[in-house]
Amino acid sequence: MTDLNRGIMKFNGADSPAAIVVSSILILGSIGVLIIWALRSAYVLG
Repeated sequence: MTDLNRGIMKFNGADSPAAIVVSSILILGSIGVLIIWALRSAYVLG
């Protein structure tokens, strides 16, 4: 059992490359959306 298969992600295949790619895309996409939203709210861009 690897370290990625513990904690929150307690399911088989949690350390597979596909699961890691999907998780990273969701996290980075969410951060990007929050940054764009903050810039548009603060500086009225567009």
